[in-house]
Amino acid sequence: MTTQYSGQGDPARSLALLWRAPGRGPASRKGKPELSVDVIVQAAIVVGDADGLAALSMRRVAERLGVGTMSLYTYVPGKAELIDVMLDTVYGALYRETPRGGWRERLESIAREQWALYHRHPWILQVATSRPPLGPNAIAKYEAELAAVDGIGLSDLEMDSVVTLVSGYVHGAARGAVEASRAQEETGMTDEQWWQAYGPLLNTMVDPSRFPIATRVGTAAGEEHGGAYNPGHAFEFGLARVLDGISLLITGRA
Repeated sequence: MTTQYSGQGDPARSLALLWRAPGRGPASRKGKPELSVDVIVQAAIVVGDADGLAALSMRRVAERLGVGTMSLYTYVPGKAELIDVMLDTVYGALYRETPRGGWRERLESIAREQWALYHRHPWILQVATSRPPLGPNAIAKYEAELAAVDGIGLSDLEMDSVVTLVSGYVHGAARGAVEASRAQEETGMTDEQWWQAYGPLLNTMVDPSRFPIATRVGTAAGEEHGGAYNPGHAFEFGLARVLDGISLLITGRA
């Protein structure tokens, strides 16, 4: 995946776009398609969903909207600012309902919503967000995540670290899952078909006495998952272990 970086745009312009400050663009001209930041961003998200960020450009968005490329710059300064607003926009779909239950159930719900979001919009995984878009939806996202672990005995720094841990885990797991899905698209072969083709041949070449543990465990995993890697199982297993670790932290504060 080609990596883009959020927070690369002009700070003043990016924040004005993210928070929809007054004065972003003129009224639509007679006979011209109505343009706005929201219309442009939604078109960009469609492009990103279909073809990834490598295919995203101001020209591509303009073509989708049926307007000239230069007309977009009245509303959005460039691709860097556009990506920030795209991210903030899709974040708005998260946590429409307040997660219920104890802290573990709340964090699990948050993790599953993030997992689903990454699968709906895989291009998000192409954006490095160590400098996140500081828009209203991104901040609301952070607020909801912190609320899941508020009042359970953690310090403010620990609360931030816990939600960062969970979000980072989901991001990595989703990236692996999306890459596995794309492998199938690129090769035209499912994981099961790949395993059926390679497994028997591998058995004729690998001496179990040389690799006894790898042979035993790999065979068991392959039979269980129907392939060398099962993204869904990996996500569920890893999430449970992350939450187990957080549980130890919390009980240590009691």
